[in-house]
Amino acid sequence: MCRILGYLGEPVQLDQLLLEPDHSLMVQSYQPKEMTAGLLNADGFGVGWYHATKAAEPYTYRSIQPIWSDLNLANLSRYVESGCILANVRSATPGLAVDLSNCQPFQSGNLLFVHNGYIEQFRQTLYRPIRDRLSDRAYQSIHGLTDSEHIFALFLDAFSVSANLTDALTHTLKELVQLSQDHNTHFSANIIISDGQQMVASRYASRAIVPTLYWLQEKKATLIASEPCHAGDWQALDELSVLTINHDRSMATASLNLL
Repeated sequence: MCRILGYLGEPVQLDQLLLEPDHSLMVQSYQPKEMTAGLLNADGFGVGWYHATKAAEPYTYRSIQPIWSDLNLANLSRYVESGCILANVRSATPGLAVDLSNCQPFQSGNLLFVHNGYIEQFRQTLYRPIRDRLSDRAYQSIHGLTDSEHIFALFLDAFSVSANLTDALTHTLKELVQLSQDHNTHFSANIIISDGQQMVASRYASRAIVPTLYWLQEKKATLIASEPCHAGDWQALDELSVLTINHDRSMATASLNLL
């Protein structure tokens, strides 16, 4: 299971999120506390961010190295500042390559996407059914082999119909529920998506064990993370729910009854 992180607020340097906290994403890569599968997140990492002062498509930096062994990250993360950041450390699903095209965040236009979870036996169950229902545009957006990127492709089609992050994510989860039932499989989908102005997250699984996801609202920012990064009043996002952080940083949660 991967570890994911989202930040929306006043601009900060990347290292303040990735490297400096006591239980930073760096630490979570080799010493996670709340993973439900796997021991390490050593199969690559990535970070995506939006320009701090001008409108532009997001930037990404991804690597197949473990985050702790990337010699460029410390210098890069001290230089880059952003008010909207998504990051991921990867624990690859067995059978899926450690390849740059499989590293998150995934990007399309102004959207960034990270996912912690899985589709059970993805290549044998939902790989073809998901592809069969995609538009040409969403199909062609897929460059790797992961279940995560295929979920993002489903989201892109939903977003093209309703340009609302919360509605599109909810619709995507409904599709996954229907597909998993039709093909007798299971999935979990802790997801964070942003367009640079707002951020939406889900904590969802089709069986009892739902991976952890927390949020923290501070004076200058709101954070979402698989595990708390530092001391603070972190709140566990309810199971089977979606969290919306609006452009003014007001928040709303909604329960999802999709089964």
